[in-house]
Amino acid sequence: MASKDSNLPEEEQIQPRNFYIFGQGISFSMSPTIHNASFRFYNLPYTYAIHEAATVDELAPLISSPNFGGSSVTTPHKVEIMKFCSSISEHAQNCGAVNTLIRDELSSSANGNVIRGDNTDWKGLVGVLEQRAEKLSNKELKTALVIGAGGASRAALYALHQFGCETIYMSNRTRVTAEEIARSFALLFKIIVLDSLDEFSNEGRVAPDILVAPDILIGTIPADKTTIDSFPRSLFAKPEGICVDMSYNPRYTPLLAATDKYGEGRWGTASGIDVLLEQAFTQFWMFTGKDAPREVMWEAVRKADEEKKSLNK
Repeated sequence: MASKDSNLPEEEQIQPRNFYIFGQGISFSMSPTIHNASFRFYNLPYTYAIHEAATVDELAPLISSPNFGGSSVTTPHKVEIMKFCSSISEHAQNCGAVNTLIRDELSSSANGNVIRGDNTDWKGLVGVLEQRAEKLSNKELKTALVIGAGGASRAALYALHQFGCETIYMSNRTRVTAEEIARSFALLFKIIVLDSLDEFSNEGRVAPDILVAPDILIGTIPADKTTIDSFPRSLFAKPEGICVDMSYNPRYTPLLAATDKYGEGRWGTASGIDVLLEQAFTQFWMFTGKDAPREVMWEAVRKADEEKKSLNK
């Protein structure tokens, strides 16, 4: 029997469903590995696959298919995908992006699928921040910096607000893009757009009470676009902090290397795979109405990483 909050009708045989990750340039995605392991754990007749598309219109046949169950959505489709949603959660609206499509089993029929849009990226990041914060002596993590203004930046900014950060900076190579994002959040919270990462002095500020060095750093730039020299020592002026790089290809990025170098072991770190898994736990529940088998999902990633290492030897 389905749970009270399940996406599945009670006392009804579970039908085969196809799930996907929609995006472009995502051949490396770990999402199929994670979700297929979970489906096998529960013996669900579900499959999860990568589907690349240049435009969201190319996805319409899959989304309208009677066997469509739902999907993860990544760059560059997190905004345009909203056109297929009958409803969008408050969190997704606040983020300005949808990364999860759910077929509403109770409302869908032969006449068509009813699709709900949600966002689990922000929740995954909050979960990771909470875990890393537990290990720090300083619990007052109130100042944060988001580096980059790409697809992951919106969820990162919203997550920091939900986490309780009071001062949120944003830095991007193209300032106008960062300013547009800052304006989109203006009714919820303030974002201070920086001209460059060098605006922080080695003492943690350029002027009294204006720029305080961050307690939390979130990187949203693809790892191959940066080097360790992209991140000045002044970003790590605080004795303790947390750094999360949303990129997970490779697992150990230049930003995480800079954190280890300048943070001298006092900063907690997390890679994009940590965030991916944390958000996948929520996403799995949305897809199935079942609690995510967390250790199964983690083990699937560990096994895939070991196999990749063996192939590269």
